[in-house]
Amino acid sequence: MNESANYDESKVGNHPLPELLQCEDGTEVLDSSIWTTKRRPEILDLFATYVYGKFPLVQLPITFEEISVNQAALGGSAIRHEIAINCVANDKKIRINLALYIPKSALTPVPIFLGSNFNGNHAVDQDGSISITTQWMRNTVDEKSVVNNRATEFSRGFEATRWPLELIIEKGFGVATFYYGDVEADHPDGWKNGVRAALSPGGESSEFEDDDWGAISAWSWGLSRALDYLVTNPAVDSERVALIGHSRLGKAALWAGALDERFALVVSNNSGAGGISLARRDFGESIRSINENFPHWFCGNYKRFNASPETLPVDMHQLAALIAPRPLYIATAQEDVWADPKGEFLAGKNAEPVYALFGKPGLGVAQWPPVNQPVGEFIGYHLRTGKHDVTTYDWQQFLRFASRHFRITQ
Repeated sequence: MNESANYDESKVGNHPLPELLQCEDGTEVLDSSIWTTKRRPEILDLFATYVYGKFPLVQLPITFEEISVNQAALGGSAIRHEIAINCVANDKKIRINLALYIPKSALTPVPIFLGSNFNGNHAVDQDGSISITTQWMRNTVDEKSVVNNRATEFSRGFEATRWPLELIIEKGFGVATFYYGDVEADHPDGWKNGVRAALSPGGESSEFEDDDWGAISAWSWGLSRALDYLVTNPAVDSERVALIGHSRLGKAALWAGALDERFALVVSNNSGAGGISLARRDFGESIRSINENFPHWFCGNYKRFNASPETLPVDMHQLAALIAPRPLYIATAQEDVWADPKGEFLAGKNAEPVYALFGKPGLGVAQWPPVNQPVGEFIGYHLRTGKHDVTTYDWQQFLRFASRHFRITQ
């Protein structure tokens, strides 16, 4: 956390937000048709140009390969599949290793929570039979879990508290997850062995334009490729896939959800700056600090707004609105001031007019709600006690929200 960041609400930038319901040519957005056909594409293009970067138009051939099946996963309550999602370009093979858990009791296709993870599939589940990733990984404070940027046996189950698999299965959902480093390693040169090199004409020698995609977009691309697989699996209800992401992977989930309308519901957990918190507030993490600390995440154009976030042509209420009319859940934490919990709430609040165009109620409250009091209809929100993390409390709210929208009864 940067000690020079602003944490004083009285010093928050009081700048007007970019217009949500007015097109670039001045046309007023009076109904959902104008939003869908005209205003939404404009905003999507602005985010691609100035924040996340644009995907290349190249389409890769993709194949799916089942690597293993465990018929008695999670103590017998689930069937676990390990799936390789393979694509090759520029002599580079991208292999996304997807772990898929299906409730063993399911008699019909099940809804799924899909999200990428930080430490490998073996870190999500204690099961010793899950393959350990061999991809580059960030070193952690636990020197035994990651050694020389590679995972070890000590990292098994390292991230399990963020993925309460038994709880999710019990509620009638499946879970699909993969290591985000399968798509691209999370460091400035990580793209050279990832999908951005594979899809760029120059391969590892490519030079990116200021509006070309960054790592957040690359990880978003991976989420859509995982969905490509899920739609082929008859055990999965591909029309009820909830996309979830935490922190930087929350940013990727939001962008993937905006781009790919096949995702039926989107969950942003502590996604903060460059995710769901309003940039113009300049509270906690700023555009400058995120670009300086993680120069590879966003497109080159985003750095133009380091010193003047109020000049950014978009803000994150518009990103939230790109999910409409699909349900969106925003989760924050009281001690995660770096992510600006109030700014995350305000992004959802200011997206409500678009949901209203579709006749969908939003948060249902006028003011920032108290701690541990979830609110919302088609836009959900909670501020929980605690720090920057994903907790059982968070998952209880996600499951409740998704169960309601997916019409699941227990």
